[in-house]
Amino acid sequence: MKKTHDFHWQWLDDDSFAAWIFLTPAAILLGLFVIWPITYLFYLSFTAGSFTSTGTHWVGLKNYWRLLVNADFWQVLFNTIYFTLGSIIPSLVIPLGLAVLLNRSLAFRGVLRSAYFLPSIISLVAAGLGFRWLFQTTGPVNGLLSFLTIPPIPWLGDTFWAMPVLILFSIWKQIGFNMVVFLAGLQAISPSRYEAAELDGANSWQQFRHITIPGLKPTLIFATVTTAIFTLRSFEPVYIITGGGPLNATNLLVYYTYQEAFSQFDFGYAAAVASVLLVVTLLLVYLQLRTWGEE
Repeated sequence: MKKTHDFHWQWLDDDSFAAWIFLTPAAILLGLFVIWPITYLFYLSFTAGSFTSTGTHWVGLKNYWRLLVNADFWQVLFNTIYFTLGSIIPSLVIPLGLAVLLNRSLAFRGVLRSAYFLPSIISLVAAGLGFRWLFQTTGPVNGLLSFLTIPPIPWLGDTFWAMPVLILFSIWKQIGFNMVVFLAGLQAISPSRYEAAELDGANSWQQFRHITIPGLKPTLIFATVTTAIFTLRSFEPVYIITGGGPLNATNLLVYYTYQEAFSQFDFGYAAAVASVLLVVTLLLVYLQLRTWGEE
């Protein structure tokens, strides 16, 4: 008995117990604002009804079956995949190239860095209104095309061109943030590695491939994951610029969830859509970490 008692007090005096004491407030907040909402979301996806006096009732997998047979959902899912893939790759390649250039001794490097980062701090709503004005039928973009004797394009009214406008907006918003992240990663690579490579006769491309890319691996993982999450949660651009149109061509899972929940008041079905979005996000992040992460 005495040994058990002594072991108990020994555990209380252990550093891990103090760590748990300090982690408890954060764990409580995490449970209240992350774990519980996700758990309730999954529960809600198996129900139907509303938050009125009638309440909700259990319907099992009915909402998920509706997803499988709903053509609009599959179109929205395809739109989301198209938008995500079209945004992620340029949002990584372009900032990486800019970071490599700015990392060198260029004139006005600080001014250029601030200019590229500026879109990241502009309000999504204000930026969306600006893009809608630029690409409207009588906007400056079509004015430039007319000056070049090119017929105007109905950017926001055409099912083919509307999505590239949203992708361009997403890339424009993400470039500055990723560039600063890559620039910080580049400055963490020791210059002696490049000097040794030059002595061995390595050209610029070989240095970039064998020194820069491996040295930026943790940064690339971070930038890829954050960019993927940013694109998958895009709501404001769709709401402000296209409204999901034309003909549902730019409707994304986040905006589709909003429509079903707060326009149709079909909260169970909206929760099922949000659950699918959560699974897609987790799967995409897992694949990225699996591809870029350590063995």
